[in-house]
Amino acid sequence: MALADEITFDEALSEEMAAAADQALMTAETRFAGEQIVARSLGAHVDEARIARFGFWVPELQDARVPSGDIFLEVLRPTEPLDLTRSHQDVTFERIYIPVIRTEVHCFVAVRGMRAGTRDAIGDFYALCWRDAEDGWHRILDPLAMSLPFGAMAPAELYDVDAMLGARGDAEYWQALAGETPHKFGPVTNILQIHVPTATGGGTLASLTRQFERLAARIEADLPLEPSDMLFAGYEGVQLLPVEPTTVYETGPDFWEESDGDDTSVTVSLLRPNTTNWGYDNVIAGMATVNPVLLETGRPDELVDLAAVLHNFPGGPKRLVFDVVYGHSDNQGLRVLSGHFFAGPNMYGQNLDYQNPAVRAILLEMQRRKVNFGADGVRVDGAQDFKYWDATAQVLRHDDEYLQSMADIVQDVAGTSYRPWFIFEDGRPWPEEDWELSSTYRSVIESQRDDDVFQWGPLTFAHNTPFLYTFWLGKYWRIRECLNVGSNWISGCSNHDTLRRGTQVSPKLNVNTRLGNTRMEILDKAYDNPAAHTLTYVALPGVPMDFLNAMARASWGFVRNQDDKYGVKVVAEEAISLRWQVDEYSYSIPGNFTRLKALGYETREDLSRFLTFLPALVEVTDYDLEDIARLLNTTEPKLAGPQYTVDSLKEIARAWMDDMHEYCNITHSLGGLDPVQCNFTHDLRRFRAARPWLSDNYGRKDHFSYLEPLDGRTIFTSLRHGPDGEQVYSVIHMEGKETGDLDPLRLGVPGTEGFGWELALASPGIGKDYISGPLILKDSMALVFTRKD
Repeated sequence: MALADEITFDEALSEEMAAAADQALMTAETRFAGEQIVARSLGAHVDEARIARFGFWVPELQDARVPSGDIFLEVLRPTEPLDLTRSHQDVTFERIYIPVIRTEVHCFVAVRGMRAGTRDAIGDFYALCWRDAEDGWHRILDPLAMSLPFGAMAPAELYDVDAMLGARGDAEYWQALAGETPHKFGPVTNILQIHVPTATGGGTLASLTRQFERLAARIEADLPLEPSDMLFAGYEGVQLLPVEPTTVYETGPDFWEESDGDDTSVTVSLLRPNTTNWGYDNVIAGMATVNPVLLETGRPDELVDLAAVLHNFPGGPKRLVFDVVYGHSDNQGLRVLSGHFFAGPNMYGQNLDYQNPAVRAILLEMQRRKVNFGADGVRVDGAQDFKYWDATAQVLRHDDEYLQSMADIVQDVAGTSYRPWFIFEDGRPWPEEDWELSSTYRSVIESQRDDDVFQWGPLTFAHNTPFLYTFWLGKYWRIRECLNVGSNWISGCSNHDTLRRGTQVSPKLNVNTRLGNTRMEILDKAYDNPAAHTLTYVALPGVPMDFLNAMARASWGFVRNQDDKYGVKVVAEEAISLRWQVDEYSYSIPGNFTRLKALGYETREDLSRFLTFLPALVEVTDYDLEDIARLLNTTEPKLAGPQYTVDSLKEIARAWMDDMHEYCNITHSLGGLDPVQCNFTHDLRRFRAARPWLSDNYGRKDHFSYLEPLDGRTIFTSLRHGPDGEQVYSVIHMEGKETGDLDPLRLGVPGTEGFGWELALASPGIGKDYISGPLILKDSMALVFTRKD
């Protein structure tokens, strides 16, 4: 049967949808309130009668004075089965254009006979289209799409979201939280931050789900945990780096490329999305769904499956936290969104126009739909970037009201209404030069109505380098802040930003060589450090967070292979990480850096020499690629690699990003994990979970200081008092020379006098037989004692 015979336009229902939108905009108390009502009907929905309903915000059509008779819904149906697991396929789609009902800046249409996608079936694809007399057809893609098998720059798939969410495997978890008022999630006791593509060999949400399923099965069967299991065990919260669609290849190929076509059919070259990205280069469009690169099956159900496994975890649920990026858009957002979404360029790409009521409402609706996949918490990236220009006062203001709106959204999962726990990353006045000194890391906490809002604390923010001597003593003033006001801070030193920044530090600085014999070992031990973990989990308030790549002692960096214009510059900036993360042996492994080797960099030394020249030439030529290529070709002795041209430099940059991305996968480091270290960090997590009061700020009886005189070392002491009369005392050697014989229970710390102390935790390097008494403490060692009053 022809597509035109199956699909019909429901004019009456379309008119009803348009009238409802008009009514909302006319009668709502404010324009923003009206736009919030309308935003619920935007995007694509499948109702109980299996009718597909579509709504679009299209102010650009009003700007261009496009007649209503030239606007249509384009429906595309493959004439043969699609396989979303294939890398490439040429597919012919039937095409039909359906009239729409327009009301000024909105278009609505109801359609009967369309196929909606499910876990087991691929649905019809769609976009809004309009035509003009000169250029023919133009597409407007759906920014609120719920399935984008070929990325945000391609037509969306009509998806049965209600069926996906209705079949979720954690319905009982949600229903147990139902009450007369929306359930409000509070903080967890700790968090594991995960970048999905480097967290497992498969690099997908499905493979990560299997990892947690395996862990759950072993725990339920009371089987011993291997080091690779312990990396994921003992955490109450799991925070995913952004899982939204990111940028695509700047110069192609596109994942959806059309050739022969007419009004009834079109042939499309389809590529399985395969971009490499750390997750933060978004285009805003598609924020309500899942990046297809992360989907093994191409079905967004994989995210619901992960939520279900975490919520059904034996011994108690693990909560799922989404990391969302609404503070900016990459410039590629201009390709897919109306210019009305944007307020001008910034250092990341484009500012969003938060003062436009429709934009404001649509962004919040994107967030609502995404969190309904089943997240218990939301981490907001770069909250200091949510700004608007106050034309009256002629100043740039932080939009704290919008941040409050984000935290106020009521979600609905499995019939339960709830509000997630909210975490904000906010370093204002960043990017001002004195931000590290002047930031309070409390701006959002103090402006929000709820007292359970969290921010990233000063030890968690981007520029922490715990492998440099005097770091800990230099940060002591910030640690004192943590003690007094850190109960609503995320704590810990390892995350996607700190580990990346660590790889960009000059090795010529005052590096703490007591951490290891090589730069790789020093970096690994700085961010997976027994002393730093003890400080975080035992001594400091707040919620500890660990980054999986750091805990696995795997590599990490700024990875994005889509950037054609600045890709070479990014590699020049990342080049120094070669010195920190890649040694001769690692480079020589046949499966590592295969693309760079194929380009002629057969040894690490070959690559290192090229990457020594590149940053200098980027600077002196003011990033003139032709000049850079010319100068690289004149070096003596001749550099390894291809003949240098603008094109070959871009090819090298792409190879670097793809090779580094594969190199960062934690599977490469699992064989070298130290069981003793993994056991210790796992025990720390359990210790903290058993004492949730450790998240509170210090009380009047609590104590924190460092031993004096310093004698070339920084040793912290902490004494904390629990509500049940338990005391927790820790001695933590952060950096510097080893001690002579030191008795941790005889250091004169106020409140530690007397007897009854029992050793609770001892870091690696301290003998198993040690109970108490004098010992020699070395860099990175720590002891934790407990007693009852």
